[in-house]
Amino acid sequence: MPHQDQDTSLRHRLGRALRTPIGVTALTGCLLVALVAVFGPVLLGDQAARVDTDAINQGGSAAHLLGTDQLGRDIAARVVVATRLTLRLTLLAAVVGVGGGLLLGVAPAVVGRRLGRLITATVGVLVAFPGLLFLLFLATIFGVGSTGAVFAVGLAMVPPMARLVQNLTASVAGSDYVAAARILGVGRFRLVVRHLLPNIAEPSVLFAAQATGGILVAFSGLSFLGLGVQPPEYDWGWLLNEQLNRIYVNPAAALAPGAAVVLTGLVFGLVGEALAQAGGRRTSQAPDPAAGRPATAPVDTDPDNDDAPLVRARDLRVTFPGGRHAVRGISLDIGAGEAVGLVGESGSGKSLSALALADLVPHPGRVDAGTLRFDGHDPRADPRLGTELSMVFQDPMASLNPALRVGRQLAEVAEVHLGASRAQAMARATDRLGAVRIPSPERRARQRPREYSGGMRQRAVIAMGLMGEPKLIIADEPTTALDVAVQQQVLDLLAEVRADSGAALLLISHDLAVVAQVCERVLVMYGGLVVEDLPVAGLIRGAAHPYTRALVGAVPTMATDPGTELATIPGRPPEPGEAGPGCPFAPRCTGARDRCHDEVPDLTSSGPGHRVACWYPVDAVAVGAPARTISNGAEATP
Repeated sequence: MPHQDQDTSLRHRLGRALRTPIGVTALTGCLLVALVAVFGPVLLGDQAARVDTDAINQGGSAAHLLGTDQLGRDIAARVVVATRLTLRLTLLAAVVGVGGGLLLGVAPAVVGRRLGRLITATVGVLVAFPGLLFLLFLATIFGVGSTGAVFAVGLAMVPPMARLVQNLTASVAGSDYVAAARILGVGRFRLVVRHLLPNIAEPSVLFAAQATGGILVAFSGLSFLGLGVQPPEYDWGWLLNEQLNRIYVNPAAALAPGAAVVLTGLVFGLVGEALAQAGGRRTSQAPDPAAGRPATAPVDTDPDNDDAPLVRARDLRVTFPGGRHAVRGISLDIGAGEAVGLVGESGSGKSLSALALADLVPHPGRVDAGTLRFDGHDPRADPRLGTELSMVFQDPMASLNPALRVGRQLAEVAEVHLGASRAQAMARATDRLGAVRIPSPERRARQRPREYSGGMRQRAVIAMGLMGEPKLIIADEPTTALDVAVQQQVLDLLAEVRADSGAALLLISHDLAVVAQVCERVLVMYGGLVVEDLPVAGLIRGAAHPYTRALVGAVPTMATDPGTELATIPGRPPEPGEAGPGCPFAPRCTGARDRCHDEVPDLTSSGPGHRVACWYPVDAVAVGAPARTISNGAEATP
């Protein structure tokens, strides 16, 4: 069943990719080249072979479109007829290269350690060797002719293909399901076919498709040098060699074979790009109405739809291959205009939960949810998501292309999602830069990200999110690596943006002081679960989960005695897939009991607007600890 689902998903993604401009162009190019290769020799074979001593070395004419060669043969017909042999030899060389690369690539994962290291080192040496010299060396060894050229070009492709497969296989070979297969005694061949190759198939196919264009050029180059196809056979490289000395007399005759090589190489490259879209590594702008989701996103069917929150998620899960559950079934609501903080240690699932809400979880992660609604629609099917949801990431340099001007990058959002003209989009980009208080926005729009300070780059990313009309802003650690003054400016800016636009805010942070300053409600995550949901006002004195109280106790304040030892949490957070049957925090909790290790507590109500997932929640009133103050002036109890 999983394999059937994967095949269906791939088929839908491939169909969607073929409906994009790149996909349509690639499919058209493939069909055209295939038709020429199949029917060209049948229709024009006699004309290409006919010797006419009365028409030797003529220029282009109605009878001979590209002229004739030194024996009076029609050059245009010979270029068309040469398509079949050129493609056949190119694809044979690609088969040699792909097959050898796969063999050497997966070998280190299934053979002994010493032999595996030897194979890896050998591939590394060959990859470091200049490719052109390696190709000429192989061509010398295998000799002149089509067969030798096929092996020379194919084997020259083996090292880069093998290196790619080795890297991909190494990431898969350490997975739990591969280890389980080894323990169960699965043979090497079956291990490769069932567990390794299916999980590296997509990137391997993409690389092979794009590398085939390079093989075409390399093969034509060998024929041009006289090391490939030999008379009476001929391919595009040989034809280019024949007509090169006439390039100044009849340039069309010399350039036609070269143009055929370039255009066919571009077709192979476009095929690779289309496969990349189908493989999920490029994002297609066209929605897929046939991917098991309705073309028009369904409206929330809750009976209280008028009062439904802006964001509603029920049993939201993010899973990676190998049984790694990064988010383990969380439920959350975000009201319109509400500011919600999402806090927890690194690896707790904060960022992946936010990415799942925006349908941006990277491949090969899988998002499942009982209910997932954004403004009453499924964000995985609603094309409006690009204009109504804004993401502000942790590192602005990862969001901004350093080679492009900032204004151009912002304008692209309006062109793609809003259908604005280039002039309209640039005007809006300048306006948005001014809205986030970047001085001289017209001049700054013409600058590149490297000319911005760290704080200005973060403002530019926020401006990018404001190019549409966002109803929700997801800010993932937006103040990390900024000094205190700039951090405060960014937080003030987010507050102003909320006030001006009425957008809701989901702020992801590990800094409770930042969350307490900006947000109205806090969700505390641990081990892929929400362990507490409470108002910010109750975070300080009313936290009921031991983990939340430990986070509060670890926050230093202006009033903290320099000699005071901050609270620490023993142990480390669980990795995805490590969580046991009980509460994920139980191994680190000093108050854990037997039930905590055996059963996972549900997130249940603990008061107005307060929910906690703990079998034995802390009674903050009973604790009676002395109050303390954190940076926003609120009182706290460690």
